[in-house]
Amino acid sequence: MKIPGFVDLQVNGFRGVLFSSENLTHEKFADACRQLLDHGTAAFLPTIVTAHEEIYKRNFPLIADVIEDREFSGKVLGIHAEGPFISDKPGAVGAHPPEYVRKPSRAFFDKMQEWARGHIRLVTLAAETEGAEALTRHIVQQGGAVSLGHQMASGEDLARLADAGASSITHLGNGMPNKVDRHFNQLLAGLAEDRLSAMFIADGHHLPPHVIKIIVRCKSAAKALVTSDAFSVAGCKPGSYNVHGNHAILREDGLFYNPVKKCMVGSSFTLLECANWLIQQNLFSDEQIINLTCNNPLKLIGMPENALQAEASVKLDKQQNCFVVEK
Repeated sequence: MKIPGFVDLQVNGFRGVLFSSENLTHEKFADACRQLLDHGTAAFLPTIVTAHEEIYKRNFPLIADVIEDREFSGKVLGIHAEGPFISDKPGAVGAHPPEYVRKPSRAFFDKMQEWARGHIRLVTLAAETEGAEALTRHIVQQGGAVSLGHQMASGEDLARLADAGASSITHLGNGMPNKVDRHFNQLLAGLAEDRLSAMFIADGHHLPPHVIKIIVRCKSAAKALVTSDAFSVAGCKPGSYNVHGNHAILREDGLFYNPVKKCMVGSSFTLLECANWLIQQNLFSDEQIINLTCNNPLKLIGMPENALQAEASVKLDKQQNCFVVEK
C-alpha cells in the first residue's frame, strides 16, 4: 500500500524553525518546508499562533511568497491562523501568549488576509467569544474554513457556531483546562456536536488511546482527522527551549511541555510519526489511518485528493508494521 504522503493542517514549525518567530526568514521557512516534505508529509498548512500584530504583518507575506513559489505548489496549501481570536483564560489559552488574544473582528481578519494575500485557509477561534458567529460567517463566505478551539465553549456555543458555518474542532481534548465539570465540558460538548469534525493529536502525549478511540467512534472515521501540531522542536534533540514566550522542556520520549503553565507546547511529532504511533495502538485499520491522516484533512479545507503534488511517497511496510518514506 502506497500513498503520496500525509496532509497536516497544523504545523507550527520544524527542526528549529518557528513559523511565528520574529526571526523567520524566507530561507529558513523554505528550508523547513523542504525538510518536512521529505519526512512523509505530502502537504500541510503552516500555522501561525496568537502573536503580536507585527508578527502577522511580517510573517504572512513571507509565507505567502513560498506558497506562491512553483516549488511548493500543491504542497504548502495555505495558512492556518490558530488565533488570535481564542480564549485568554488559563488552560484554554494553552501555550499561546494571552496578552495578544483579540476579540473576533472582521476588520482585523481582513487585515490578516490582506497580509497573507488571501492564503489563510483555516482559522481557529473560540466559539463563546463575542463576534465569533459574525466572523465565522465572514470567513466561510470567503471560502475559508473555521475550526473551534482554545475555548471555554458550551454545547450551545458550538451549536451556534456550527449554524454559522464552522466545520471542525481544533485538537479536541486539548486547549482546555485540566480540571472541568464532569458532565458539562469542552470535550464532551465537542463529541456531541455531530456537525463538527474533530481534529486530534496522535503523539501518545496529548491524548490517551481510549480517548482517541471514543473520538473516532463518536465522529466516525469520515469526520475525524489527525494533526501533528508540530512545534519548532520537532526533529530536534531533547533539552530546554525558549519558544514564543514559553520556557519549555523536550523530554526523551517526545513530550514538549511548559512546567509552569502545566501545558504542552505543541508536539515534537510529525504526521508520519503520529500515523506510526496509531499503528502501534491497534485502534484502526490501515485504510482508516490513511483517511484520518490524508483524505479527511483535504476534505476539511475543500481540496481534492489530486491536488497533491508530492515528490516522495509513503509506503506501508507490513513486515516492520510502520509507514516508511520512499524517494
